[in-house]
Amino acid sequence: MTTAAQAAVTYRTVGTAARAQAVTKRYGQGETAVTALDQVDVDIERGRFTAIMGPSGSGKSTLMHCLAGLDSVSSGKIWIYGRDGVASELTSMKDKQLTNLRRDRIGFIFQAFNLLPTLNAVENITLPMDIAGRKPNKAWLDRVIGTVGLADRLKHRPSELSGGQQQRVAVARALAGQPEIIFGDEPTGNLDSRSGAEVLGFLRRSVDELGQTFVMVTHDPSAAAYADRVLFLADGRIVDDMTAPSADKVLDRMRQFDLHGHNPGPSSYGHDARGGDAAAQR
Repeated sequence: MTTAAQAAVTYRTVGTAARAQAVTKRYGQGETAVTALDQVDVDIERGRFTAIMGPSGSGKSTLMHCLAGLDSVSSGKIWIYGRDGVASELTSMKDKQLTNLRRDRIGFIFQAFNLLPTLNAVENITLPMDIAGRKPNKAWLDRVIGTVGLADRLKHRPSELSGGQQQRVAVARALAGQPEIIFGDEPTGNLDSRSGAEVLGFLRRSVDELGQTFVMVTHDPSAAAYADRVLFLADGRIVDDMTAPSADKVLDRMRQFDLHGHNPGPSSYGHDARGGDAAAQR
C-alpha cells in the first residue's frame, strides 16, 4: 500500500466529526431578539458528505458558522472530534485557541475563491500551511491535486484559471492540510452549472476516495444530491434528516416549506438529528 493510500485509510475513521448539543443562537435582546438556532442537537458523521438546507432565514448558515467556530453560541455546546476520537469543545475556547483550531483542524470553502492573485495555484494551495510553518505531506498533496484535477494547472495564477478551476484550487487548499472536517458555504454559488457540477464531483470524490468529512450549506437540490445526508432547517430547528438524497426528493421536501411556510409541521424524524441515519431509528 502506498503512503497516500495509507493516509486515505487512516483518514476514514468511523465515528463523529462534530457535535452540537442544545445549541441556541440569538441576535439582539428583548422584544427585538431573533432566535436563529433553537435548541439544535446534531451529530456530523466522519467520512460523510452532509448538506444543510432550508428556506431563507432558517438558520442553516448560522448552524454551519457555529459548528465551524466562526460564530459563538448563546447557549449549548459544540465539539470537534479528532481522528483519535478525542473531543475539543469549541464553546469553551478563548479566541486564540479557536483561531489555532480553525487553522490546524478545519478547512473552509466559500463562494468567493479567496485566492491571492500574485501566487500560482500550488502556492495558493499550500499558503495556510506556509503561514502556520508546517510542511505539506507530499504524498497527500499529490493525491489531493490529482483528485481535483489540477496537475496541469499548478503554475498558473488565478487570472489564468477559469472560475471552476479557481474553486478547485480552493477545494485543494482546504484538503491539503488534512483537516478533520471541511465546511462549505454555497461553494458553487458563483459558478455556472457545468463548473458547479465539476466542483461538486471533486468534493464527492474527496469523501469517497480520501475519506474527507464535508459539510455544505446550499439552496440547490441538485447540489444537495451529491451528499450522503441532508439536514433540513426551519425556524432555527432541524425538521428533517434525509439519507441517500436525490435532486427530486430534496426538491419535493423543499416545496413543503413553500406550501406550509417556514415550519412545515412536526417531522417523523423530530428535532434531534444525532446518531446519523435517523430514518433507520424509526
